[in-house]
Amino acid sequence: MNCKTARVAALAAIVALAGCASVGNETLRTESESSVQSKVIEGKTTKSQVRGMFGSPLKTSFTDGGLEIWTYEFSKVSADAVSYIPIVNLFGATASGTKKELVVMFNKDSVVQRFSMSESDVKQKTGVFNQ
Repeated sequence: MNCKTARVAALAAIVALAGCASVGNETLRTESESSVQSKVIEGKTTKSQVRGMFGSPLKTSFTDGGLEIWTYEFSKVSADAVSYIPIVNLFGATASGTKKELVVMFNKDSVVQRFSMSESDVKQKTGVFNQ
């Protein structure tokens, strides 16, 4: 069982038991594109202020020019109705929800140069016929 399959199986088990699950940075749960725009100001907000608002990033990367990029993610999914039908859910259960992602790039002075906040619909499929 590869890592991706194991994560899907674990998430499916959580969704099946709890009906809904959330994964990632909890500080993004109540954030929207407009709320983040009011908090993060390009050319003004510092790295320490971003860390104070959202905590440590899920992932840190660097541009070719050496600028630091922080990525935050939060996903919340709920089991769809078919997931509650015994035996049928083994063959094809689904969970739907939203994924939020905040990406922040800092300049060499540790000030926000650019950022992007997005929210998109996600659907997770599990079961024999959804592979």
